[in-house]
Amino acid sequence: VGKKVQAIYLWWHKPVIDKELLQSLPNLKVIANSGVGMDHLDLKLIASFGVKMANAPHAVSSTTADTGMALLLASARRLVEVHNISISPSMDYCEADILGVKVAGATLGIIGMGRIGYKIAVRAKAFEMNILYHNRTRRKVQEEQAVGATYCKKIDSLLQQADFVMLVVSLTPQTHKLIGKRELELMKPTAALINISRGAVVDQEALVAALQTGVIRAAALDVTSPEPLPRDHALLKLKNVIITPHLGIKTDKATYMITEEAVENILAALNGLPLPSEVLPS
Repeated sequence: VGKKVQAIYLWWHKPVIDKELLQSLPNLKVIANSGVGMDHLDLKLIASFGVKMANAPHAVSSTTADTGMALLLASARRLVEVHNISISPSMDYCEADILGVKVAGATLGIIGMGRIGYKIAVRAKAFEMNILYHNRTRRKVQEEQAVGATYCKKIDSLLQQADFVMLVVSLTPQTHKLIGKRELELMKPTAALINISRGAVVDQEALVAALQTGVIRAAALDVTSPEPLPRDHALLKLKNVIITPHLGIKTDKATYMITEEAVENILAALNGLPLPSEVLPS
């Protein structure tokens, strides 16, 4: 059976791609991933077997950007907290001191201004937000002007100014625990951290401490490490945290588009054509 397999479509990191599997599939030509992040794969190992790799950046960018904005808005207006109050059996009126924060006119700091980060900036502009961004490479001036974004060469500058910090980076050795105790203490005490990248980009113990002691106002996380968190984890006990189960790409249309993009890459590889979304080992 192994000799017949020429392509693998990974859905939610399954199957696990290790040396044993690659050795058992001598005619494997391509692995297509459902999503953008490739941190669950050993790209150099796979490439050493002559196997090409592809992801699905086009299918997921808008949906993931929507998730980021949904978490930002839910955190700003404390939607989960007030929902729980609203459905409580004891509720007879809403406390006047349950106040959210204004989004229009607030400053959004986007860390990672790739395809998804830029789409978040487009959405944030429509919400009349001031936009700062930090990225390995600066965007073209026209692209910055189109969304009214200001480049911050140093991440510290962005952290000190932003009312909302949105993490949209790939998980690499350089971004592992990118946001730790020092970075959280640079943020405003009124600021919120939103993570739609990978859980390991944030030092979760430092985040728990920052949320418990008022170093930052709130966090909204679509990703954690691990997923799901252990049921006794401290993050699950805090009122100023919203956690969603890696919803980023989970819409009916995006799921269909991801599969289409994967099939397009697989067919290209099997026919000896360039892969539209090939990922090379760095």
